[in-house]
This record gives sequence, structure tokens and C-alpha cells, in this order.
Amino acid sequence: MSDKNIEYSVEGIDKFKSLIEAINICLFCTNLKTHDGATTRPMSVTHVCDQGNIWFFNAKNSEKNKEIEQNPTVQLFFAHPAKGSYMVVNGDAIITTDPNKIEELWTPAAAIWFEKGKDDPNISLIKVTPSSAYFWDTDGNRMINLLKMAASFVTGTNLVSGTEGDIKI
Repeated sequence: MSDKNIEYSVEGIDKFKSLIEAINICLFCTNLKTHDGATTRPMSVTHVCDQGNIWFFNAKNSEKNKEIEQNPTVQLFFAHPAKGSYMVVNGDAIITTDPNKIEELWTPAAAIWFEKGKDDPNISLIKVTPSSAYFWDTDGNRMINLLKMAASFVTGTNLVSGTEGDIKI
């Protein structure tokens, strides 16, 4: 992948949202100074708003929330190997228990984690405001790209194409 694109404003947010919606699950990293995997957890995205903020439901008393309260800087790693789509997002997180926002973002999937529903006393939302994002997106599907990689090996020419670049949010 050598074509480097830079996405801006509306186009950038559209690209950002489409990648997140296609992948949905990320590795959510807190406490970045420790460089220890114990502060990285898989999380499902609840919503990406038109400003590019990423929302997650989370237990209010979780270690993740405690770490965010100590240091709001986070990294999110999205990967969809089957589609050849990847993205890293850097940003700051805040925690809210605003009942109106919980109502607005509530999904049936959230009910799995919160037994008492929207009124569960342990429910919170994490809002990540991105400061930067970088993506890699391979053109075509996985099988075609595997064939292209094999042909590239035989011919000595890179036949796999795609785009990568900063997403300006």
C-alpha cells in the first residue's frame, strides 16, 4: 500500500465513521505510560457522532473508568483483517452518567451488560474525543489480495494496492 491520502473535515469524518462502523470492536488502551497489556481491553463502539466523538457503554466502577479519571489520554486500535482495514485513534476520554445521553445511545446490546437496563446504577458512558487518527485500507477482498501477494512474490512487483493516511477530524 503506497497511495497516501489525507482526509479532511466532512470527508474525514465520513471515512472515520465508515471504518469504525465496519469494524466496531477496538482494543481500548488506557494508562498508556505503563505500556502493559493489562490496560488494553476489547470494547464495542456504541456510536460515532457527526463531530467524530466515539461513545462506549461501560461499568461505572470499572478499572478502565478509574484509569481514565487519572489520565484521560487513550488509544483505540481497530482491525478488520478480512477487509484489510485498520485504524489507530488517539484521543482523550471523559466519563458521563448523563441519563439523557444514556437514553439517546441505549441499544439492546447494552442490556446484556446492564441487568437493570438504562436505570442500572453502575452504567456510564465513555466519550472519546479524537486528537488524531491514521488508517490503512487495502483495496479488494482478502482472497484477491492473497492472490496478488502470491503474484507479487513471483514477479517481484507489488500488486497489492490500498490507501493510508491521516484522518483530520
